[in-house]
Amino acid sequence: MSLRHFLDTQDFTRQELLDLIDLTQLIKAADRQGCTPRLLQGASLAMLFEEPSTRTRISFEVAMSELGGHALYLKPGEIHLGVRESIYDTARVISRMVDVIMARTLKHETIISLAAAATVPVINGLTDYNHPTQVVCDLFTMLEHKTKGKELGDLKVTFIGDATNVLSSLMYICTQMGMQFTHAAPEKYQPPTEWLKIARENCRQSGGTLTLTEDVITAVKEADFLYTDLWWWVGQEDQIPERRAAFMPKYQVNANLIRHAPAHCKFMHCLPASRGVEVTDEVMDSPQSIIYDQSENRLHTEKGILAWLVNPRLPRPSTELQSYHTGKVLEFLQDISQP
Repeated sequence: MSLRHFLDTQDFTRQELLDLIDLTQLIKAADRQGCTPRLLQGASLAMLFEEPSTRTRISFEVAMSELGGHALYLKPGEIHLGVRESIYDTARVISRMVDVIMARTLKHETIISLAAAATVPVINGLTDYNHPTQVVCDLFTMLEHKTKGKELGDLKVTFIGDATNVLSSLMYICTQMGMQFTHAAPEKYQPPTEWLKIARENCRQSGGTLTLTEDVITAVKEADFLYTDLWWWVGQEDQIPERRAAFMPKYQVNANLIRHAPAHCKFMHCLPASRGVEVTDEVMDSPQSIIYDQSENRLHTEKGILAWLVNPRLPRPSTELQSYHTGKVLEFLQDISQP
C-alpha cells in the first residue's frame, strides 16, 4: 500500500475528507455502545511534541489505546528532533519502531521534513501554519450540530480574529466543502495572499464562497457557526499590547455581538481560550456554545484518522502462521530453561 501522510487537508479530495468523516461517525457510534473496534491491535504511535498540549496529546493517546494500540509520549526536549541528530535520522529510526508518527512542531518545515524521511504515516498535530486534525474535528462537529435540512453548501461559517494556523485550516476545509466562509478581522490580521489563493481556488472548484471583512456585525448576521481563536501565538508575546489594541473590543465575541447572529448560530473555539479576551465567559458557557462537544470530537476524529491511515497497512498473518511462530518461540524458551 502506498504511503500517505496527514499534513494538510489540501492533500486530500473533498470525497476523501467526507469518507473520513463517515468513518469517524461509525467509530463514534460504536464508542457510544462500548463497542470500539480494535482496528489497531498491536500497533504503536510515536507522539512528538515541541510544545505542551492538552487536547492533542490526550485525544491521540486515548484513541490509540481504545483502538487496541499503544501511544508513546515524547515530550518537549525529550528526543533529539533536529538537535544533536538530524530530523532525517530521527524519522528513519522512529519509523523502524512504530506504525505511525504524530508530531506537533513549532515550524511547518519540521513536519514536512519528518514526513519526507519517514517510512510510516506522519500526522500533523499542529504547526505554525496549520492544524488539520482540528478542522476535521470542526467539520465533523458542524455536521452534528447543523440545522436540520441544511446541506454542506448551505452552511455559513464566520471566523473572527487573527489569521492563525486554525484560521488557515478552517478556511481551507470549509472552501473545499463548498461552504460559505467569512473572516472578520482588521486588515493587518487577515490572511496572506498565498493562503487566499488556495482558498479561492477551492471555491472555484467547489462552489463555496470566501469573504474578508472588517465589519464584524455584518459578518455574523447570517452565520450558522461563529468561531474564534487566540489573538497571539507562540513567539508573538511581544506583540500582545498591539494585538489587544487592534482587536479589543470590536472583535471580541461577547453577548452583544452574539445578539446580531441568528438564534440557531453555534459558537466554536478550538481551545485553549483566553477567557475575557477573544471571548467572554458568558458566550463560552452559553447554550449556543458547543466548545466541549467540539473538544470531545477530537478523540473521535483522531480515531478516524488513525484507523484510516494505519489499519490498511497492518500485517494480517493467518492463524496458522501465528501459531507456528508462537510454538517455535515457546519451544525454544522451554529448551533453554531446562537444567
